[in-house]
Amino acid sequence: MRSSLGETRSRIKRSHALVCADSHEIIGLPHWPDTDVVSYVTPGLGAGFSLFRIVARRDTLVAPPPHGGIRFVLIRSGEVRVTDGAETRLLRPDDYAYLPSPAPFTLELSADAEILCLEHAYKPLSGYEPPGALFGAIPAIDPVPLKGNEQLHVQKLLPEAPGFDMEVNVMTFAPGGSLPYVETHFMEHGLVMLDGGGIYRLDDSWYPVAQGDVIWMAPFCPQWFGALGREDARYLIYKNWNRDPLA
Repeated sequence: MRSSLGETRSRIKRSHALVCADSHEIIGLPHWPDTDVVSYVTPGLGAGFSLFRIVARRDTLVAPPPHGGIRFVLIRSGEVRVTDGAETRLLRPDDYAYLPSPAPFTLELSADAEILCLEHAYKPLSGYEPPGALFGAIPAIDPVPLKGNEQLHVQKLLPEAPGFDMEVNVMTFAPGGSLPYVETHFMEHGLVMLDGGGIYRLDDSWYPVAQGDVIWMAPFCPQWFGALGREDARYLIYKNWNRDPLA
């Protein structure tokens, strides 16, 4: 890829976006002090959430989201301490945290820590309490075959309880495995390729994707994935969930 000549694998369309490393813009943000930020997906695309990567340049303390939304973090490297002022939890690679608002959770990142962060505005559901904080680790979640397909396993990182308005899952495809059909639905997605690669169909375009690539899918964007190569393909995927589309 000849980036200096204007080439990039990234594609931005009305119904989807593929964001690749050759087009990343590293910035700083006041509420993420001493960090390098790469914003993958924001409302500027038309998304209802924000998905970004944080790398700490040195030990740093991060306040709760200034917009008051939910924050979900997945630790990719280093250590992160999460505290609400009374209790502190230490998170290491493959650990994750669901941090509701308005609880005052802060993040203390070690130097060179890298996290994936997803934030969005919570939609309450009448008759149900908003969920509290939740902590977990991907290796502790049992993989379950998706609809009986042994080539495709899903790990659900959040409970399916009605109080949750979002899903975050890890999908693992054996080489040659694929989604069973082209999906079209009213939910939107944010996706990060964690390992391996394959071909992603988005609308009427077909894209080679690999580790580190990020995808946004708008509601009703036709979508399908097939894994290629000799190793498993694995991605983290978010969707809005458990809410009526007119809510």
